[in-house]
Amino acid sequence: MASDSSAKKVARLAQKGKGKKVRFQGGTLFPSVMTIVVLIGLVLVGYARQSAPSKNTPPTINDHWHISYGFYHCDKFLADLAGTAEEPLAPNFVKYGIHSHDDGVIHWHPQALATGNRAKLGLFFDVYDVKVDAKGITFPANQNKGVSYKVGTDKCKNKAGKLVDAQVQVIVWNQYDKPEESKRFITDFDNIRISKDQMAVTIAYVIPGETVPQPKSAENLLELGAADAGPVTTTTIKGATTTTAKGATSTTVAATTTTGG
Repeated sequence: MASDSSAKKVARLAQKGKGKKVRFQGGTLFPSVMTIVVLIGLVLVGYARQSAPSKNTPPTINDHWHISYGFYHCDKFLADLAGTAEEPLAPNFVKYGIHSHDDGVIHWHPQALATGNRAKLGLFFDVYDVKVDAKGITFPANQNKGVSYKVGTDKCKNKAGKLVDAQVQVIVWNQYDKPEESKRFITDFDNIRISKDQMAVTIAYVIPGETVPQPKSAENLLELGAADAGPVTTTTIKGATTTTAKGATSTTVAATTTTGG
């Protein structure tokens, strides 16, 4: 049994320790570093969750979508982007699996980096080395003669014939055959989501408030999308005819079924 003097010593030590902070050996550096590491880890986890495409979010690597597009300057469309990016092979086509066929249609049969939430308009621009931002539109030397339209410098004529300032706009129709339903973007064009098959997109350099039409290819999007299906084979079995195309997909719109690649 502890003596009275020992008990008093313990009580005095306990009294002295009241209100004092517990310190790690070596000061506060170690806990501070650990706190920063934990915070960085949480930020990276959050970023990964946001940037990684969901396997269940289209487009997937099994999809082959067709999006009508066009570049519009002041009051008329420019030439469609030339070349398939296959000959010669464009590095970003290999990377993303996105290109056109000289037809005013984006053929979106994506690699992993262009699937799900990563499917954005800027990837198509990258394949053809076209720059589109709020400052202007710039084509490379092999597209539209390398022309460049710069906001604040290049102007458009208004209805009175006067040259006035113009701006870059991107108008998006989620369904090509619903021209009355569109959304207008005036910035952050690279991040416009390609969220479904058979969209229509006009990239325009126009006077603010100007009416911007759908791309010319929107009228024939189904036919143009089906045109690159490749050789078609027909097999007849007991009076029934089945038509298939290698790598083809079937899309139904307004009760009309078309098969295209």
